[in-house]
Amino acid sequence: MRQDGGVSRRVAQLVLSCVVLGVGVALLLRAALGSDGYSTLINGLSLSLHVPFVAVNAVVGLVLIALAWSRRVVPGLGTIVQPVVVGFTVSGVMSLVAEPDGLLARGLMLAVAFPVLAVGVAGYLSSGTGAGPTEAAAIAFDPPVPFRWSYGIVQGGGALIGWLLGAAIGVGTILVIVLLGPMVDLASRQVRAFRLRSPRTGGLLGPAG
Repeated sequence: MRQDGGVSRRVAQLVLSCVVLGVGVALLLRAALGSDGYSTLINGLSLSLHVPFVAVNAVVGLVLIALAWSRRVVPGLGTIVQPVVVGFTVSGVMSLVAEPDGLLARGLMLAVAFPVLAVGVAGYLSSGTGAGPTEAAAIAFDPPVPFRWSYGIVQGGGALIGWLLGAAIGVGTILVIVLLGPMVDLASRQVRAFRLRSPRTGGLLGPAG
């Protein structure tokens, strides 16, 4: 019974955190100051290859998950649930929240998006149910590179490739690259329920992992 309760708690944390993450993604997109690096990569590949965004997203996601798997980051329930729940949440929030007028309003929305994103990512990863493509690729290299930096490297690499292929970037893209990894790391260290452990070593992600 205790084990069943633990599984139920982890699944509930996964779903709720993915909803929070979806809200953060929607706010980031509605701010219209640049998307995350992974989305920029998918958009750039879609534009250059003339292939639908959804198809490119599926292929790149599988490639990153396979890369992570080769580094002993095994996919799980969260690998499937994360993109589905986040996708539906983003669609729902964007249908309810209008794009703000004026640069100040956009900046405020962008500022609100970051802590929401950080809590969502830390919450769903700490459920221990598996990671989505971007997070899995970052976790795969911690160690030797701490997650708070490997996450930025993955996002930055995606943004650079996407930009070179014709996708637009903005201040939001740069902030995701620089700030989101450290903010997820901070959330995981401040909230015990959000502690991130490496699927490879069992230690905490980051310097102690």
